[in-house]
Amino acid sequence: MTSITPGSAASLSGRTILMSGGSRGIGLAIAKRAAADGANIALLAKTAQPHAKLAGTVYTAAEEIDAAGGHALPIVGDVRSDEDVARAVEAALTRFGGIDAVVNNASAIDLSRTDAVDMKRYDLMQDINVRGTFLLSKLSLPALRASAASGGGAHILTLSPPLNLDPAWAGRHLAYTMAKYGMSLTTLGLAEELRGDGIGVNSLWPATLIDTAAIRAMPGGDALASAGRSPQIVADAAHAVLTSDPRATTGNFFIDEDVLRASGVTDFSPYSLGAPEDRLVPDIFL
Repeated sequence: MTSITPGSAASLSGRTILMSGGSRGIGLAIAKRAAADGANIALLAKTAQPHAKLAGTVYTAAEEIDAAGGHALPIVGDVRSDEDVARAVEAALTRFGGIDAVVNNASAIDLSRTDAVDMKRYDLMQDINVRGTFLLSKLSLPALRASAASGGGAHILTLSPPLNLDPAWAGRHLAYTMAKYGMSLTTLGLAEELRGDGIGVNSLWPATLIDTAAIRAMPGGDALASAGRSPQIVADAAHAVLTSDPRATTGNFFIDEDVLRASGVTDFSPYSLGAPEDRLVPDIFL
């Protein structure tokens, strides 16, 4: 991991973040950590109505962001839709006057092997994970370039893993691996493409399983979640990346605990949910 170069300000106060997803889990934790600084958060999410099994909507998330000290703009839309993404970018610009960071958080998961995966699920993962990440980043570029030119500390941060070409990961759940690595390839390519624009482009991935509703909905999910960490560790690591110098911190595939360790954190037990540190379940792709 390349070390993070701190930016001119360690706060996101007054900065505007456009995030896909964020109604719950890791995305909401990242948004609330930024909100604690006084950031503006535009959330593009489909969840206008409560999900049958998963708590939280884009509106309840906005309420939590406001309560945490930020300024939320809930936008109901689908990251797979060109029109919805363009509308979200325009809404963020109209409400907040600019976009300083894009967080590609929306993602679909299906760990089925090739024989078992439904092609509708395959298409869903490709459309949300790969196309959605590319589209939201693409349509935000003019605003991010303007932020970079004004010294706003422009960033694109994608929740995706290092490009680990160990065949084990492709062989275990090929459809999902391709979708997540597509997100990571977007980081790799945009970091190089935008290097001269002063926009930092990085990926962030957790070292361990993270306690989310999606994990708990899986078979044996409660036991898995208890052997992981809270979403706050990813939120704190994301904050460190988003406050870094984008010209010096770009093209990295960061792991959350490595980011925090580089920032001086030595005790990660407050993030754990009961399991001893040496018994936490590592996340996939590592």
